[in-house]
Amino acid sequence: MHRIIDTLAESPLLLLFATVAVGYPIGRLRFRGVRFGVAAILFAGLTIGALDERLRLPEVVQQLGLCLFVYSVGLASGPGFLATLRRHGIRNGAVVLVALFAAAGATWIASHLLGLSTGMTGGLFSGSVTNTPALAAVLESLRGQGMTSALEQAGPVVAHSVAYPLGVLIPMIAIGVVPRLWRGEKPSDIRTSQSWPASSRGRAGSGSLIVGTIEVTRADAVGVPLEQLRHDAAARVQHGRVKRVDGTVELATSTTVLALGDLVTAVGESKEVSKLVERLGTRSVEAINLDRRELDVRRIFVSNTRVVGHSLRELDLMQQYGATITAIRRGDADWIPDGDTVLQLGDRVRVLTRRENLQAVSAFLGDSYRAVSEFDVLTFAFGIVLGVAAGMVPIPLPGGITVRLGLAGGPLVVAMVLGARGRTGPFVWGIPYGVSLTMRQLGLLLFFAGIGTRSGFASLQALHDPATLGLLGGGLFVTSVTSLSIMLSGRYLFGIPEGILTGVIAGIHTQPAALSAALEQRLDETPNVGYAAVFPLATVVKLILAQVLTRL
Repeated sequence: MHRIIDTLAESPLLLLFATVAVGYPIGRLRFRGVRFGVAAILFAGLTIGALDERLRLPEVVQQLGLCLFVYSVGLASGPGFLATLRRHGIRNGAVVLVALFAAAGATWIASHLLGLSTGMTGGLFSGSVTNTPALAAVLESLRGQGMTSALEQAGPVVAHSVAYPLGVLIPMIAIGVVPRLWRGEKPSDIRTSQSWPASSRGRAGSGSLIVGTIEVTRADAVGVPLEQLRHDAAARVQHGRVKRVDGTVELATSTTVLALGDLVTAVGESKEVSKLVERLGTRSVEAINLDRRELDVRRIFVSNTRVVGHSLRELDLMQQYGATITAIRRGDADWIPDGDTVLQLGDRVRVLTRRENLQAVSAFLGDSYRAVSEFDVLTFAFGIVLGVAAGMVPIPLPGGITVRLGLAGGPLVVAMVLGARGRTGPFVWGIPYGVSLTMRQLGLLLFFAGIGTRSGFASLQALHDPATLGLLGGGLFVTSVTSLSIMLSGRYLFGIPEGILTGVIAGIHTQPAALSAALEQRLDETPNVGYAAVFPLATVVKLILAQVLTRL
C-alpha cells in the first residue's frame, strides 16, 4: 500500500486518472432512481486524498476543469438565459434572495447553538452553499479585521471542508425529489401521443413530437391563412403537406388557405396538434406524410458556420429552396421552431421540400457529421481569456466591500453573453452540442478530482475533532434549509417549471455536481437555463453574505 501511495504521489497524471477510474463507475450506479454521475469522482477524490497528505493534484487541475465546465454551460445557456431574464428576471432574483437569506439565517442560528467563532460561521456558510469564492471572501474579511493567526485562518477552512460534502449531496437529493412535487402532471419532455391513432403517428425525433393529419370540415376555417388558424387555436405546431381534394400535394406555408375536404399535416406535441384539430375539423387516419413521391423529408446536420447564428426568418429557406424546417433536434430534445429560432452547430433539422431540392438544402446547411465534431479553437480560447479577465475585475459594493466573480463567475457570465450573441462578424462563438457535452464532462471530472484530492486529508483530520459532529449537523441544517426553501418557494410561490427548478437548485448552490445530477434525469437543456439564470446573482449574494456573517 505504501508503494502504491508513493507512486501516486510522484505522478499527478496517474493520480488524476486513478481518481477518475475509481469514481466514475460508482457514479453510474443507481439508488432509488438517482445516481451521482460524474460527481462521484469528488467523493473518490476525498477518499484517495484522505490516504496521504501528498495525494493532492495541482490546483491548476481544478481551475482548468472549472473554466471548461462553466464556459461550456454559459455558451449553451446564453440564448435561453436572456429569454428567461426578460420574462422572469424578478422571479429568479426573488428565489435567490429567499434561499440565500434563509441559508444565512440558518447559519446564524447554527453558529449560536454551536458557539462558533465568526470565522467558522463564515466557513460553515460557504461550505454549506458550496462556494469556494465565498470562503476566500471570509478569509479576506478576517484579515481585514486583524485576524491573521494560523488558528483564526484555519477555522473557516475546517468548517468549509466539513460542510462542503453535505452541500454537494443534499442538493442532489433535492433534485431527485423535485419530480415528485409534480406528481400527477406530465413534464413537457415526456408527453406522449397516445390520443392519435397509430396509423397517423410520425416520429419527429425523440417521440415527444407527432405528425398528425387533419381534415378540414369546419366552414369557418375555409379561406383563412394557416398562420391565422394557428394563432386562433394558440397551437405551437409546424405545417408540412397539404393534400387537396383533387389529390394534388403541395408544401404548406403561412399564407396557404384551405378548402373543405383538404388534408393538412401538423408537427408538434399531441396537445398542441389537438388544439388545431378543434379549429380545423377532425383527425384523419390517412398518413399523407408517408407519401414521398413529390415532397420528401430529410434530417440534416447544421454544420455550415455561415448559417449558424442566423434566425430561420433571415435564412428564408422557403424563398431560396422552397423548403421548410418542421422540427429541430438539439441533443436528445426536439421542439417546433419559429421564425425567430436561431440555428446552432450540431442541430439536426427536419427539412421538408421537393425531392429535387434536398441536395441543395443539404449543401446549404452543411450536413457534415465530421464538421459538427470539431470547433473553432481560437474563438473558444479567446472567450475563456475574456472570462478569466472578467472574473479578476474588482466590483465595489456599499460598505467598503469589494467582490470578484472569480473563475466560477467570470467565464460563465462572458460565455452567456457570447452564447446569446451567437456570432460577431465571421467569428462563431458557439460550439457544437456534442463538443459542448464533452467539454462539460471533461471539465467536471478535472474539477472534482482536483478539489476532492486537495480536500481529502484536511477533511479526515477534521473528522477526528469531536466538534466536527456539530459542524456536520450545522452543515446538514443549513444546506437542507436552503434546498427546501428553493423547492417550496420555486414550486408553490413562483410556479417555476420542473426542469428549470432543478437547474435553479444547482445554480443557487453554485454546484456543478448538482447540475450534472439535474441533467442526468432530463432529456433537454432546461436545467442549464435555470442554472445560468441564477448563478451570477447567487455568487455575488453569497460573497456579500459570507462577509456579513463574519462581522456580526
